[in-house]
Amino acid sequence: MASFVDTKRSILFPVLLAGILILTLFPIYWIVVTSFKLPVENILPVPTLFPQRFTLENYAKILTGGGLGKLWNSVFVTALSTLLSLALGFLASYALVRFRFPARLNVIFLIWIILAKMLPPVVLAVPLYDMFARLRLMNNLWGLIVVFQVYTLPYCIWMLFGYVKAMPLEFEEAAEIDGASRLQVLRLIALPLVRTGLAATAIFCIIVAWDEFLFTMLFIRSPELLTLPLQIANYIGEYETLWGQLMGIGMLATLPIVLFAKVVYRQMTSAYSLGLK
Repeated sequence: MASFVDTKRSILFPVLLAGILILTLFPIYWIVVTSFKLPVENILPVPTLFPQRFTLENYAKILTGGGLGKLWNSVFVTALSTLLSLALGFLASYALVRFRFPARLNVIFLIWIILAKMLPPVVLAVPLYDMFARLRLMNNLWGLIVVFQVYTLPYCIWMLFGYVKAMPLEFEEAAEIDGASRLQVLRLIALPLVRTGLAATAIFCIIVAWDEFLFTMLFIRSPELLTLPLQIANYIGEYETLWGQLMGIGMLATLPIVLFAKVVYRQMTSAYSLGLK
């Protein structure tokens, strides 16, 4: 009986694993294959699993239609918003952990951070639109970077708070005894110790800023300032959907995130391995 159960399990496990892999990898395969198909082939009644003829026409149209400019806008906004969130989040979390606040203001501030994370973006869309219109920051990539802080900065503070709290206080005290200033302690002691936390937090910030659609649609009007999410939406028309170009720009939008995640994964793996030695 036991051998029969073991045999049944040994058969079901590969089948279940194969099913999960198919459900996970087939959409990615379909995006890649569709981006190399001719426009006529993408609207056939019976779709083909392999392109009848490989073509780079979709990618050529994306690049000549301003795709590189939209890619640069996304990289610019994502990089600066992530760096700003990490810098402010690290300083704020360090202050909340190391300094004493009267009347437990640090606890109140952490509760405010949780509430800011829970609010859906549409709730803040109208007040932010009115405020930035008064400040003349509409249709401006710098204004968009500031808007992204509404969601990335609270998450950075919340994530880095735990990493800073786990840092040994003895290292900082020893550095201060040797004559190091507070800025030197931050740069030479605290920052290297939370490097893994910064990398993990950066992944979230990059994904949020890279994929943001609502705020970009509200605050950006000029076609040359659009980011990739809005450019992707332009390929879906009222009467026609350009499937080849849609999948192609989807590939271009995915590759930078995948490459960055791979680099961060290597950094985090090396950091953990050094900590275990």
